[in-house]
Amino acid sequence: MPGGADAVDRIVTQIPLSVLDLAPVATGSSVGTALRHTTTLAQRAEELGYRRFWVAEHHNMPGIASSAPAVLLAHLAAHTSTIRIGSGGVMLPNHAPLVVAEQFGTLEALHPGRVDLGIGRAPGTDQLTALALRRTAEGLNAEDFPRELGALIGYFQGDARLRITATPGKDDMPAIWLLGSSGYSAQLAGLLGLPFAFAHHFSGQNTVAALALYRENFRPSAHLDRPYTMIGVNAICADTDEQAQWLSGPSRLAMIRLRQGRPGQLPTPQEAAAYPYTPAEREVADQRFVDQALGSPETVRRQLQDLLARTRVDELMLTTMVFDIADRIRSFELIAEKVAPELSTVD
Repeated sequence: MPGGADAVDRIVTQIPLSVLDLAPVATGSSVGTALRHTTTLAQRAEELGYRRFWVAEHHNMPGIASSAPAVLLAHLAAHTSTIRIGSGGVMLPNHAPLVVAEQFGTLEALHPGRVDLGIGRAPGTDQLTALALRRTAEGLNAEDFPRELGALIGYFQGDARLRITATPGKDDMPAIWLLGSSGYSAQLAGLLGLPFAFAHHFSGQNTVAALALYRENFRPSAHLDRPYTMIGVNAICADTDEQAQWLSGPSRLAMIRLRQGRPGQLPTPQEAAAYPYTPAEREVADQRFVDQALGSPETVRRQLQDLLARTRVDELMLTTMVFDIADRIRSFELIAEKVAPELSTVD
């Protein structure tokens, strides 16, 4: 360990970076194109040294094609070789625990040691769609989540009390993460001794408090002997700050439309620039990138380093919603090549 008073019990390490993708469907494009772009991005992320590539479950949203994470992850795993693939996340209220155990047990059996199962507590959609997915109201209440999570883990561990053997599933347990945007999930993840990923990219005001709650409640477990944290971050990196701002327009306008109950395909930068924002809409749009990462490599490095200093997380997961796949890939290239080498965290 380096000497000096400030170095006592403090180890500086380079921060791992990962990718969260929603397979965005751009205006004038198709679901098939969106999924092919996500595959291309996963391959490039692997080449660039990103640790994980996760996809998120959403439903009834024309602009997002990642509604079936297990299916998409099987495809991505088959088209990559080393990067960890996972769900960010599977929304457990939408599925019977046995189904999730069988799906991700299959993935783990096919790609041992490469699969992350990130579990979320929200349905990731409206209540009507959630009911259509589950076909019953059972499991849709927040109070049911710990029980269903326990059953899911039990299927992987071969818990005889469940009286069912998940095949695949038993003895093919992926790395399980708990995801959240509130203190509830943070506390539960700590009590269960699971790694915790916080949705800073859409709930930034709760990040520091939730991470503190997780660390305070953490109990060592068979899964983890010390707390492990990751946060999602909106990240758009371009050659200049001005170009990054331009590329962020579609994401801002898409958020406005989602809040208004009008989700659609990802708009073009030109459409976003021409949109006549009301003052209230402008405020919502601007909130999209508050305390996130948007700008040139120098700007993004400063923003991410500041975020690391405040949150002390072990890993960052970047999500980039831009219109063109070339710009999406370029953003991750710039971050890997010009930002990542200078990022570090202090334990």
